Order: sequence, then structure tokens, then C-alpha cells
Amino acid sequence: MSASLEDPSFRILFVCTGNICRSAFAQRLGREWLREALGEKADAFDISSAGTRAVVGSAMHPDTALALRGIGVEAGEFRARQLIAAHPAVSDLVLTMTQSHRRHVLGLAPRALARTFTLREAAALVDLLDESPAEPSDDFAGRARDLVAALADARSRRERGGDDDVPDPINQAPEVHEYAGELIVDALLPLLRRLVGERTTASAEAAVQDATAGG
Repeated sequence: MSASLEDPSFRILFVCTGNICRSAFAQRLGREWLREALGEKADAFDISSAGTRAVVGSAMHPDTALALRGIGVEAGEFRARQLIAAHPAVSDLVLTMTQSHRRHVLGLAPRALARTFTLREAAALVDLLDESPAEPSDDFAGRARDLVAALADARSRRERGGDDDVPDPINQAPEVHEYAGELIVDALLPLLRRLVGERTTASAEAAVQDATAGG
């Protein structure tokens, strides 16, 4: 089930295990980037996250929060939640941190197959798409749904064998949290740029690029 006619938002769901590290990082990064890029029009997107074995109600892991702060984004009042079948069922795009998480999502919601990718898989598929600039439009949700359909179609053209997982940093050194964050940034930002077309702002790009370069 996709967004209703009364709700024009495009729903993105990030999934990892505990929902306190990787998917939490991606959710907060995605929200902030879209806010910087689109301003009030960022309301066209609804971004959430969940965990297959969530530490329900917990804040973001402090080392992940530190890595996030290093690129200029705050964890805020984030709280972890458990993934249930309704979450992928109503999402327009599900981005998981590993192939195992993807299988878990599809076990809950098999009909979400064409809308469910690992984050790094989706980023790789974007590279296979036509790079022609999109027509200017404020229909961000419509553009995003067209992109998801194109990503699903591109799967058959992608070579197998790549590593699509973002490794779990839990119980690892802070540097591992930072590395996981870097993988998420590298995969998510090109995808978000493509989702919103040519309407990105210089400030949105510069804020993350400068912070990562300085880290």
C-alpha cells in the first residue's frame, strides 16, 4: 500500500538491526539534507527507520551520534522502534543496511519487493540510470516514485557479487561507527540528489561535504 491521495508524501523507511546506529544515522541525515535542500517542501518526504531486533525506545548510540555530529547533524530526540509488517507495507522506498535485513523485510511484506533495496544497492543502481536532467517540478513524490520504478527495472542490468552491506558498528570502536556513517553518506546523498532532481541547494551539498572533508 502506497501513500493515499490525501497524503502526497513519499515515505522512505531505513532498516537495520537495533535501530540505534545505522538506520538511525540514515534517518537523521536524510531528514536534515532534505530540509536544507528543499526547505518547507521537504514535507513531501516522510523519513523513518526501524530495527529487526530494535532496542525499543532507546536513543541513538552515542558513538553513532558523535559520528553524525561530525557531519553537522544532531541526533535530536531519536528513539528506536521495532520493525513490523505495516512499516514496509506503507513505504514507497525501503532501504536496508544489509542483504539480511532486506530478506527480513520481504518476509514481513513480500509485496514490497520492487520497493525494497539495500542502501548501497540503490546507490549502485542510480549509477546505471540515464543521467538526463529531470524536468523542473514540485511533484517530488511523483518523481521519487518514478525513480523507484526505474531502480527496480535496473536490477537486471547490475552485475552480481558486490558488497551491499553496511557493517554493524555495535560494540565496536568509535572509528567503526564513523566508517559506517561514511558508507551511508556516500550511498545516501547521490540517491537523495536523484530523488529531488535539480532542486538541490548549494548549502545542502556544502554542509555535508565540508564536514566529512574536515573529519
